[in-house]
Amino acid sequence: MAAELYPSSLTTSIPNDPAVTPSSKKSIIQEPDQETEPAPTSTQPNANSSTETGSRWQASHPTLRERNALMFNNEHMADVHFMVGSPGETQRVPAHKYVLAVGSSVFGAMFYGDLAEEQCEIQIPDVEPAAFLTLLKYLYSDQIELEADTVLATLYAAKKYLVLALAKACVAFLETGLEAQNACVLLSQSRLFQEPELSQRCWEVIDAQAELALRSEGFSQIDPPTLETILRRETLNAREAVVFRAVVRWAEAECRRRGLPVSTANRRAVLGKALYLVRIPTMTLQEFADGAAQSDVLTLEETHDVFLWFTAAVKPALEFPAVPRTGLTPLRCHRFQSSAYRSNQWRYRGRCDSIQFAVDRRIFIAGLGLYGSSGGKAEYSVKIELKSQGTTLAQNRTKFLSDGSSSTFSVWFEHPVQVEQDIFYTASAVLDGSELSYFGQEGMTEVQCGKVTFQFQCSSDSTNGTGVQGGQIPELVFYG
Repeated sequence: MAAELYPSSLTTSIPNDPAVTPSSKKSIIQEPDQETEPAPTSTQPNANSSTETGSRWQASHPTLRERNALMFNNEHMADVHFMVGSPGETQRVPAHKYVLAVGSSVFGAMFYGDLAEEQCEIQIPDVEPAAFLTLLKYLYSDQIELEADTVLATLYAAKKYLVLALAKACVAFLETGLEAQNACVLLSQSRLFQEPELSQRCWEVIDAQAELALRSEGFSQIDPPTLETILRRETLNAREAVVFRAVVRWAEAECRRRGLPVSTANRRAVLGKALYLVRIPTMTLQEFADGAAQSDVLTLEETHDVFLWFTAAVKPALEFPAVPRTGLTPLRCHRFQSSAYRSNQWRYRGRCDSIQFAVDRRIFIAGLGLYGSSGGKAEYSVKIELKSQGTTLAQNRTKFLSDGSSSTFSVWFEHPVQVEQDIFYTASAVLDGSELSYFGQEGMTEVQCGKVTFQFQCSSDSTNGTGVQGGQIPELVFYG
């Protein structure tokens, strides 16, 4: 059985589940104000390394940092040992009390405080060996090495022993790899570890990419309090039918975690009051009939009452909230100062209008604002696309109706796309319809929109004349 992803207290072991970690990358961070000589990087025991701890090893390692780093995970002069890990997976780790006490107030109290530990072997069953070794490496050498599959466990160890710089590095590592697939699990852990900044970053992703987050495997692995917190979220940008399906999947996973048969009664039991946080009356009648009404999660009476609520003039009282979520309000970055039209442009013959942009903070591109016909009402077929370094991140083929005005018309991607800071992305549109269109003039290379600064540059993909100074794609529609 897979380990639970939500401990009941801070003394519970944090799991190693690569599926819920931000990425498979490794981070090595050297503290800036320290010596920069290389330190040993292996986390394997050095217990019998006679070549490194011979009679003249001090002379061959001239700096204090080198000598301290050499003693990491080394039996030489070790005056304490830790038995780290759960029973059956325990690893014996040698250490030196003075080094640990200098780097951690918890270790300082443990070894030199009024209630100092007398024993030379200390049991630590709630910390994973790999995470403990990462903690010790930092205390011995100021070097931080983080792995995606152990960073949560390392954060737990750093918080337990009040090694704040390491904890901060763990949070930064998690933020770097934060995406819809792991945002719900990381929200659960950030609440557990009392990391409000990480929680806020998780909410930004969950709100903007709610449907992707709710459909992720990670959502099924969160703890019940986090489930209720997400379901209460007013700014969740998701259809309620998607929310309901996600809740049912979570209930099935929770039954399996508790060793219960996946039955109607057990699903309702594990959901408890969380079921009544789903805003079922805000679905369409068709969504309800095709989904929740056939799920066997609702009672016959609840199903009957919801159908009456949709169809009857006098509506019955329901336990489910009937007010839709507000969701997020999209923001619009407009890059032109004026628009115009002339009889000989802007024309479309299947050519591509494209522009490159970069932002100074993470946002979520939801769609593009486009100009329509300058000759009266017209319908356009359009393909929009968002790329980064030649890789397509999102595209959509759809139609929009232009009313003949110079207003912009929004065309949306299926899901908002996460855009990272200081990276150039390419937004493109290929239109087919009325040839003559409005176009933008007096384009700006830099636009401040709310808290976000956009930079624009010409794209080599543009074959229809669009550039920074003028053309199509007047707006980027985003959350951020």
